[in-house]
Amino acid sequence: MIAYFIMVHRYLNQLKRLFKAIYDPKNHYLVHVDKRAGRDLYKQVSNFLEDFPNSQLLNSQNVVWGGYSMVDVELRGIRKLLKISTKWDFFINLSGQDFPLKPQSAIKDFLRQNKGKNFIQIADQVKMRPNTLNRINNYFCESNNGFLGTPFKRVFLPNITPYIGGQWKILSRDCCEFISSSPKIARFRKFYRNTLIPDEGFFQTVLMNTHYTGKIINDDRRAIVWIPDVDSRLYSKNPTANSTKSLIASGKIKLRPKTFITKDFPFLLASNAFFARKFDENVDLTIFDLLESNLQIPKPRLFNR
Repeated sequence: MIAYFIMVHRYLNQLKRLFKAIYDPKNHYLVHVDKRAGRDLYKQVSNFLEDFPNSQLLNSQNVVWGGYSMVDVELRGIRKLLKISTKWDFFINLSGQDFPLKPQSAIKDFLRQNKGKNFIQIADQVKMRPNTLNRINNYFCESNNGFLGTPFKRVFLPNITPYIGGQWKILSRDCCEFISSSPKIARFRKFYRNTLIPDEGFFQTVLMNTHYTGKIINDDRRAIVWIPDVDSRLYSKNPTANSTKSLIASGKIKLRPKTFITKDFPFLLASNAFFARKFDENVDLTIFDLLESNLQIPKPRLFNR
């Protein structure tokens, strides 16, 4: 049994298609609607979920990209799901702009064969991603509209190696219980509260510096293609390959996930990932039709309403 946590900030219809694609009456579903998305979206999502007794809404909070609120809302979601049911075995987090590439039956079969394992991207931050060390070496304060960096430097947690990766993960139930309730986690929460983009480092650092280090698979089972953010002020219109690589390596240019469209379907079809991101209903609707057709999802009676 799987416990899904879905974070939404827009696109009600896209959420419905995602929900249908991953729905199983034996699973549990918890949805968080970003408070800044407005009360209307919250009510619309609430109305949609009313027909599904195995789904709930988490109380909304402001979620700031790059801030600790990204970690906080996920920890809240994990704690809520642990209280909802004692029977699920794995936790999977998704955004409202993700979509599955494999049916629930295939995902469940895989997880049954890998009970107790945890799937998340992990890299030694000092050795592999030194350009990101400013995220933990500087002091950052989150505000309602963003976050503020300060000139204050600080020392990392003693006898702890920092790790980094991605936001997306599949965690075993016992791992979720440990992260949400162990007193050993308090110092990690306290430190990462004032870091930049902690959702890409908090979980990795906790797991790799505790007894879970031997239960980690360095694979989040997601298909994501990272491309340069053309809105970055340091990104020219016609960069050379070498200049782009150097800017990325130095951390001076941001990357963003490519929005998949119809022509990407063969790539997605060939992937061994369980989920892909991201998708945008305002950019391409056909890609959803293709993926749904490939999954051959039987439509539950409630979706016919």
